Order: sequence, then structure tokens, then C-alpha cells
Amino acid sequence: MSPPVDPVTPNPDQPKQADAVIVGGGIVGVSTAYFLAKRGLHVVLCEKGRIGGEQSSRNWGYCRQQGRDPGELPLIIESLRIWRGIEQEIDDEVGFRQAGVAYLAGTEEDLAGYEQWVEYAKQYQLDTRLLSPSEVEGIAPGGGGKWKGALYTESDGRAEPGKAAPALARAVQRLGGVILTDCAVRGFETEAGRLSSVITEKGVIKTQALVVAGGAWSRLFLRRHGIDLPQQTVVSSVLRTKPHEAGIETSISGPNFAIRRRLDGGYTVAHGGASNYDLTPDSFRLMKAFWPAYRMEKKSIRFRIGQRFFEALGQTADWRMDMETPFEKKRIWDPAPSKSILDEAVRNLKAAFPAFDGAEVAQSWAGAIDVTPDAVPAISDVEGRPGLFVATGFSGHGFGIGPGAGRLMADLVAGGQPCVDPAPFRFSRFHDGTKIRPFAAT
Repeated sequence: MSPPVDPVTPNPDQPKQADAVIVGGGIVGVSTAYFLAKRGLHVVLCEKGRIGGEQSSRNWGYCRQQGRDPGELPLIIESLRIWRGIEQEIDDEVGFRQAGVAYLAGTEEDLAGYEQWVEYAKQYQLDTRLLSPSEVEGIAPGGGGKWKGALYTESDGRAEPGKAAPALARAVQRLGGVILTDCAVRGFETEAGRLSSVITEKGVIKTQALVVAGGAWSRLFLRRHGIDLPQQTVVSSVLRTKPHEAGIETSISGPNFAIRRRLDGGYTVAHGGASNYDLTPDSFRLMKAFWPAYRMEKKSIRFRIGQRFFEALGQTADWRMDMETPFEKKRIWDPAPSKSILDEAVRNLKAAFPAFDGAEVAQSWAGAIDVTPDAVPAISDVEGRPGLFVATGFSGHGFGIGPGAGRLMADLVAGGQPCVDPAPFRFSRFHDGTKIRPFAAT
């Protein structure tokens, strides 16, 4: 079941040419389109389903700096700067509130791990700090003093996933950009080795720049053109409560539960320590690349094999440009939520904070998360493919960093000075012999 998403009225016609075409109407795609349109470029964004229809509306809504791979810190700092001013800039609501994020420590070992991450924060002058048990009670009352402390970043925030991508898409339209929904991109063509056009189900768009921001679909799209993106998919389950007063405004992540206050008065609730992973043929093709990540996350990944394996087995990557593609056959990837995982999350939440005992579940859903071997996205050109760019693999933390990623991608496409060093996000790292290891984040 899909979560609530604000509607976007698409442009009626597909242009015959554009300065840049973006594949994917999630937070990264619309942010890229927005910053390109701000530069005066004519942009066309093509979404096979609806704006924000997949993971960009299905995530927790955290906009956090803490706990990230150190290579991401300059970009998330830039992204938080954008979040803080974006509503005023676009005159639309994204639901951003600077309410802080806290990771609760149930053990001294947890606290020691958080203390290590504070050292990374100091390098970037972040306000991340460790809280004492009494300070935890101040931001998360009702926990009964059971916490050893917490990792806390007051300058972190939250936003509404169902509002953010649509609001930015409407801003793109006001700047003269084109937003197309129910419009799958089937592929691209080149002339003299350089990208020259994009083929959608509605026709051809002449362009010299294509940004693939297709989330969990990016690997399949690129594979059609002989480009190997090492990307896997995990499924995360989430629920929202009806309006409920628990006295907690800070976004809290604890042992096998996580919450975020919503604008509608309820809470978004997730597990945080468990996700489903459907085995597919790619699981075996990419086993070597992902083995360090498998080992690191083995306690949180729940493997399963079933219908998804056979769907992927029969999913061709050599379609013709005049035939229906997998993107048209599945307009919105809407996986079923895991009742067992969500029931466990709710039990853990109520045990930690009895104020949630009376909270009623309004809705539950799940989303497909695109993951790279090092859990760091690719925001980059594709070496040897002039005009082709990727912005994908955000590994479950793309919502908060989305506006910054869009700004960086726009800088690269337009040939401007990058807002941050793009080296940590280069696509070539997956193929140039770089040792790929996931960061042991908190």
C-alpha cells in the first residue's frame, strides 16, 4: 500500500529537445532538475510512474548528518543548508523541521561506538555530541532512565517524504522545466561516441546530457547499454500512526525501533535493525562485490527467496527501443510490508516508551532501497560515455542528502565548480581497482 504523496500535474507534451533529461522522479532526480533549471537550462524529467512514488515517499523522513560515512559529510552539510531554506525559496511546503536526531545507547558498548563517531563530527565542526541519561530524558521523555546516553545532533532535522519531491517538481515547472509522469525512458542513443538522444515510450528527445536517477531501477537501465552498476535492492517496511501525543519531537533511533514526528500529528515508525533481502540472480553475480557488506549487516538482513527471484530471472535487459520495457510493466514498485518486522518494531517502541501504548496504526508500506557495495552513492559522470551521468545507490539514506546530491549533480552536468569534492561519489571507483569497503557507521 502506497503512503500519502502530494500530487503533481505533469506537463501535457514531451519536448523534442532539451539541454538535459533526468530519469527518475524521486528526491534526487527532482533536485537535480531544480538546480539545473535554476541555472537556466531547459530540463525534462521523465518518471515512469508518479513523482515520489517509490522510495522517496517511503523512507523515514530523517535529514541527518550524524552516523554517515565520513566521505558524505561535506555533501550532507550542504544538503542541510538547502533544506533549511528550501520552503522559502520555492514557496511550497516540504515539511522540514530542525528538530534534531538522536541514536539511543542501551549499552556502554553502544555509547563507545557513538563516541568514536563524534571524532568525525569534530572535523567538520558539527554540533554532534553525546548526551547523558538525564539529557536523553529531556529530548525523549518517558524512557524510564533505561538509556546509557545517546548520540545527538541538534542541527539535524526531518521532512515529509510525501511532500518534498512533489514540491520540488512543481518548482521545476515554475522555472520552465518539464515534468513527465507515466513516461518511461527506454534507453539512449549516441553519435560519434557521445550521447545524442533519449528514447521514451512517447518518442525521442534530442539532448547531450542524461542523468540516471532511477533508484532501484538504475542497474537494469544501465545494463541495457552494457554498463555494470554494482547495485542491489533491500526492502524496508514502515508504518505511520494516527495522530498521537507522546511528547517526543526529536527523531529517535533505538534498539530495533525508530520514530519520526509527522506534520499530521502522528509518528512514522520503523524497525531500523531488520530489512528483507530477496535473493535474485544478481545476488550471485555481485556476491564478491557485496560480501563485506553482507558480513557487516548479517544481523539485520533477512534473506528470502520467492517470486522476486523468478521475476528477475525472466527480466530481459536487451529490449528494443520500440517495445514495452520492464519500467512500463511495473510503474510503481510497491512491495508488501513485513508484518513480523513492523510488529517487532512496535513492541520494542512501546517497551522503550510506554507513551506509545495507545498509538493506533493508520497505514503500513514498504520500499525498495538501492544499495551499493560501500553504501555510498554514485553521483558522477560515466567514464567513456560522454553525456551520461548517474545519481543512484543512496543505500537507504538518500532522502536527507537528496537536495545536496541534486546540487552536486547539476554542477557536474553544467560543467560548473562542484559544491563539494565529487571524488568519493565517482562511478569509476567500482571498476578502477579501488578497494570498496562499507564504513562501519553507527
